[in-house]
Amino acid sequence: MEPAYRPELWHDLFEMIGASAGALVGLLFIVITLHFDKITERTDYNMRATMQGARYNMLHLLTVLVEAAVILAPQPPAFAGVELIAINLFGLRLPVAIIHRYFNKNITISSRGGFPTMLLATIMLAYLLGAVGGGMMFHHPGRAMYLVAVSCLIKLVRSVLTAWMLMFGVTQAQAK
Repeated sequence: MEPAYRPELWHDLFEMIGASAGALVGLLFIVITLHFDKITERTDYNMRATMQGARYNMLHLLTVLVEAAVILAPQPPAFAGVELIAINLFGLRLPVAIIHRYFNKNITISSRGGFPTMLLATIMLAYLLGAVGGGMMFHHPGRAMYLVAVSCLIKLVRSVLTAWMLMFGVTQAQAK
């Protein structure tokens, strides 16, 4: 049986998701601003990848904020579906750009070293889930809400973990 499309039941969750994303954007902006001089001292691929990762991390969080606004806005499911597909396909370009730019470079932006394959795969999965959820808004909007919520939560958690990893990557680079 198809769950009924009742966005009011999802209101609190998406309000929390949007507020969390907005707060995290502010915190990330402050951290980058406080450490900008230390970050820009180095010009190697690791620092460039770290800065681009931080910038893209902020864009992932802004994407989540916009997705929450799309879900909370009073509109037909089909309109929300088109918006969610566009937002997620646009966001998918971010990890693809990192792969294209840094795959053959010797970057080690985490304490484990090596190319951040799992990090990028996770964020790509989140964007694909969001796009599929947007597509499902046309015929199964009740089920689509689950995919969109999972997509947003994966992006939030991955962004927090990535920010933590990038912060320690900068700290380790400064110690050397």
